[in-house]
Amino acid sequence: MPGEEPLVGRFAGRHVLAEFEGVEPSLLDDAELLKKTLADAVTEAGATVCEVVSHSFAPQGVTALALLAESHASVHTYPEIGSVFVDVFTCGDRADPKRAVTLLAKMLGAGTVRMSTVERGEN
Repeated sequence: MPGEEPLVGRFAGRHVLAEFEGVEPSLLDDAELLKKTLADAVTEAGATVCEVVSHSFAPQGVTALALLAESHASVHTYPEIGSVFVDVFTCGDRADPKRAVTLLAKMLGAGTVRMSTVERGEN
């Protein structure tokens, strides 16, 4: 009903899977920039960031993971081809994972974005 608070603890969420192409390769090999950009995007989309970690690969590439109060968000980069896999899953209704992915694509200057959403749990 209008004006009601969302049900806390409801077993439901949205999982957005995306691929970005046409991203400047130097951005995709910068772990600190990726951690900050990921945190900024999910925060602006209404999520609460608990921690952000990353791992840099040799000779290139980064995986960054944001642990969220609502679940998680991650990026796995391929600088050699200017591409990124993105995964944002949020439980509940407060955070908007699609908005997080859209913001992240804009922040990274992605030329092409493919996105799909999976409704999970009791939607």
